Amino acid sequence: MKSFIEKIKSNKKILIPAAALAAVLLLLSGVAACSLMKTKRSAGETAKAGTSEAAAGAEEGGLTKEEPAYSEDGDARKPSEDDASAKKTAAKDTAGENTAGKKGSGETETAASQKEEADNSGGEEAKEETGTAGNGAGNGSASKAGADAGNTAGGEENASGTGAFVNRASSGALRVEGSHLTDAGGNIVQLRGVSTHGIAWYPQYINQELFKELHDKWGMNVIRLAMYTAESGGYCTGGDKEALKQLIDRGVRYASEAGMYVIIDWHILSDGNPDTYRSQATAFFTEMAKKYASFDNVIYEICNEPNGGTSWAVIKNYAEEVIGAIRAFDADAVVIVGTPNWSQYVNEAAKDPITGYDNIMYALHFYAATHKSDLQNTMVNAVKAGLPVFVTEYGICDASGNGGLDTAEADRWVSIMNQYGISYCNWSLSNKAESASLISSSCGKKSGFSYEDLSASGKWVYTMMTGSAALSGTAEGKSGEAGGGTSGGTSGGTQAGTSADTTARSEAASSAETASAANTISQEESRIGLSGGDLSLAVQEVNSWESGGEKFTHYVMTVTNVSGKDGTSWETEVSFDGSISLDSCWNGNFTVNGNTLHISSMDYNGTLANGQSTGNIGFIVKGGKVPDTYTQR
Repeated sequence: MKSFIEKIKSNKKILIPAAALAAVLLLLSGVAACSLMKTKRSAGETAKAGTSEAAAGAEEGGLTKEEPAYSEDGDARKPSEDDASAKKTAAKDTAGENTAGKKGSGETETAASQKEEADNSGGEEAKEETGTAGNGAGNGSASKAGADAGNTAGGEENASGTGAFVNRASSGALRVEGSHLTDAGGNIVQLRGVSTHGIAWYPQYINQELFKELHDKWGMNVIRLAMYTAESGGYCTGGDKEALKQLIDRGVRYASEAGMYVIIDWHILSDGNPDTYRSQATAFFTEMAKKYASFDNVIYEICNEPNGGTSWAVIKNYAEEVIGAIRAFDADAVVIVGTPNWSQYVNEAAKDPITGYDNIMYALHFYAATHKSDLQNTMVNAVKAGLPVFVTEYGICDASGNGGLDTAEADRWVSIMNQYGISYCNWSLSNKAESASLISSSCGKKSGFSYEDLSASGKWVYTMMTGSAALSGTAEGKSGEAGGGTSGGTSGGTQAGTSADTTARSEAASSAETASAANTISQEESRIGLSGGDLSLAVQEVNSWESGGEKFTHYVMTVTNVSGKDGTSWETEVSFDGSISLDSCWNGNFTVNGNTLHISSMDYNGTLANGQSTGNIGFIVKGGKVPDTYTQR
């Protein structure tokens, strides 16, 4: 083989039978395919990184025999969740967690369904061989000769001028070039997938069958493992560190086996400032980098959502230390850094990016019902300025992780991200009883999901990823009713919001929610609005900070019905000591008039029986403040 290749390189004239040439090309393609996710560095680089023991662990391909403290079905030693453990904690979700009905029922796929998945996977590989797989399938690799409309995803050309975005884990070790992720050939790589919820609370979804299902049937090529740091069961607040690391190890290995990239997420939230647990973070990522330096699919996210006024200067200083710890063992893995204000102020990072290290990206998070054109423009302007942005968390509800879905705005976000080749992960892979969850809260399965097992958000994500509303699954060992499962999708499936059928799918995905709201009150005359003296308000200041010379204050409000009657909607006003402008809000409809904030109920929190309360109505304002003693009704 070597002499044959050398003859070709020396341009010597040789006669090559067509059959022999085909055999050689097939052999070479097979060798390339076999190198999918094993090692990403030469032996010299591995020795330089000091990762021989990690490489040996990767070659084993198995897990430790020690039994995990958190079992896959979520039963063993599963910690309870308190108010601080919810999606946005005191910042954006102070409501307590409802853990009822969340234990997996232990379904496994039948041999027949596993064979069907294998057959479908083989079909996708055949498509890749002929260069026909598109971005909608999540597995296709666009060639330099040009890609189909699905892969171009909006038409912006990549750094190599091919107009193609590659979105398969077999792209191998990734690099950051300019504002994009690229493979070794300079092709722009777009990762599209999902984030788990807190792995301490929902360990049952870290399982081999589900990860394969997400890749083969949903077309996902990345999964994010969210490990909370400060909440109940958090890594730095009494959680079982060894058990959490075992969950991460299983997640990394299952993702690798499924052909997906995997993000290890240091999920700061209620701790606000990453410096709070800087030493723990440095030690944790040192250990992770030692262990996974030989994996070409591992990405490190070192601070999920800095908040509470934490400045970019503080975040940058923290990041430089943690990145240095990672680079001591893993010289070129991609590292994602969170940005101020719950990873929204990427513009501040764009003005003063981290230097001295390569392969650094910056997180932006959005929730479509809260964050609209202003944040979209911030993201696009940062990318145009050369900042590599990764949307490691997004939802199609509001910023609390709950509330109504805004599928039209979500379609716009996806269209923009596809246009600029921005990677993204949806929040969250769980059955938590909130709008952001992909799985219906009534579903106890841990894999083999049918379309009917999904929440409204999950249905939207599935159809956006695949271009199809047909998802087969298993229920107690039997096929789900949906049937017609796909192992990929149609070309152009990511072009959300650009065609009539996509709009129809989005409407279908939210139909269950719409029907629920309509059925709550069937007669218009039965509606009873509450206002003024009907309500008692409790307004709590959560945090305050200064940014850009302006004062920001974050409040959370609870509304209680004291009218003596049941109500079906409510509205109220909060007065401030000076003029205000609204920066962010959730779980209500908000308007500002001078120093007064008018708030009315959403369709899902308007119904209040006498004496009943609804909370986590949040808002962040610039300017005036609510008086310390607030007794307004």
